[in-house]
Amino acid sequence: MTKEFRLPPFDLRLAMDTLAAKDSQLAPLIKETQEFRIEAHGSDSPYEILLEAIAYQSISGKAAATIFGRVKALGSTGGIPAPQEMLKLRRPALRKAGLSGAKILAMKDLAQKTIDGVVPTLEQAEKLSDEELVERLVSVRGIGAWTVEMFLIFRLGRPDVLPIHDLGVKKGWSITYGKKHMPKPKELLAFGERWRPYRTVASWYMWRACQRAGNAAMRKIRPAKVRKRKPANPKRSAGIRRPKHL
Repeated sequence: MTKEFRLPPFDLRLAMDTLAAKDSQLAPLIKETQEFRIEAHGSDSPYEILLEAIAYQSISGKAAATIFGRVKALGSTGGIPAPQEMLKLRRPALRKAGLSGAKILAMKDLAQKTIDGVVPTLEQAEKLSDEELVERLVSVRGIGAWTVEMFLIFRLGRPDVLPIHDLGVKKGWSITYGKKHMPKPKELLAFGERWRPYRTVASWYMWRACQRAGNAAMRKIRPAKVRKRKPANPKRSAGIRRPKHL
């Protein structure tokens, strides 16, 4: 099945021109690599997208696709089980589909929070701010900030999302700016201020930098530097006070 793509809901040309003017090292990437685009998922709701994200956590894509196919088969219509159905599905049936105990708990929590209105519909999500969506969706068991950021970028097409913990974004930054080490999340967040209000598009080009550089270059990039703390004074740490006459 061929994936379909659509334009983001913001002025992409303005975003690209703004970033190229602000950042001379980003400009060649913008000129020479693929433009930012988002997948057209049809009418997939946040519930459906997050249910799939839970299924895909921590296992290979092929295995996850098989397991998620079994989960979908448990729905009354042959599609993804509705939230009410997910709550009624018995644990043995979900275990048989290949889900771990943790993923079963996460899916049921997602279903309950969707019924309760914590997880919004797609129409509601489009009206909420990035911060409101992150706050709501990370309250779901098993859903972290990175998963929500990917939803904001690739489903809603939000223009100013910077996934500071994403390995590809961090390595792409190191490649683009000629660094031997990946940045710490706080360092990347501070650096990304220059990309506002189009940090999503800048992140996209960090991924393209990785793609263009190849695996060999990626493997050379070291983890972020960690400052070594000075050893504590052994006398002080042992609770020994220095005599006053010394």
